[in-house]
Amino acid sequence: MGGAQTPWYVPAGLRGNCTNARRSRLRSLGAGAVAAALTVSIAACGGGSSSDANQPAGTFKVQVVTAAFPTSQRLGQTSLLRLGVRNTGTKTIPALTVTTSLAGKEGQTSALPFGFRDPRAGLAQPDRPIWVLSAGYPKFAGSNTPGGAVTSNPKTFDFGPLKPGKTTEAVWKLNAVRAGDYILLYGVDAGLSGSAKAETSSGVKPGGSFAVHVSSIPPNTEVTDSGEVVEIEEPKSASR
Repeated sequence: MGGAQTPWYVPAGLRGNCTNARRSRLRSLGAGAVAAALTVSIAACGGGSSSDANQPAGTFKVQVVTAAFPTSQRLGQTSLLRLGVRNTGTKTIPALTVTTSLAGKEGQTSALPFGFRDPRAGLAQPDRPIWVLSAGYPKFAGSNTPGGAVTSNPKTFDFGPLKPGKTTEAVWKLNAVRAGDYILLYGVDAGLSGSAKAETSSGVKPGGSFAVHVSSIPPNTEVTDSGEVVEIEEPKSASR
């Protein structure tokens, strides 16, 4: 994946099934090709802990109610990725998890949730970010404290149990550091060991994707009195 190259393909669904030393899986977002893509990405995560094995087995119904990420961004711009999931079933989801990855071979083989693996030989650090995740994120929407446990698989975030009828929304704060055209995959699941699976009301693995263009033109910014760097909104043209 070059800086301005389009990822190799655009999957239609998504699934992540990796057993991690800590909690890690993905939320339900789509089906089919995306499921296969994320499965390949997460297959090398290794074995799980005894707590993973003790999680309830079964299928858990979920609905993705929020999926938002700006499709047009600028280099250096900070954007919010929002994913909201509702437990539409009758059982508590053991571990609601979200996994993200860039589409394409170099995105799937990267250890970064928002990056790719540079195929050039001899690189000391071949994993390169497209977006950098801000410290303290992800968070639950409306909360000031971190809301997603980092797992042994850096691509997967664990948001804990979700009771029937309840909805949770997670927010990632991302800064674009590489220009180009990218497909960001996201997925949801219900557990860590593979015995607890999430699916939509239509019986598919929940998942989806965002097609994002990152322009090489950086946004206009200014430093506030408190020392925070903020983006200057461009004036809207007057309507006639």
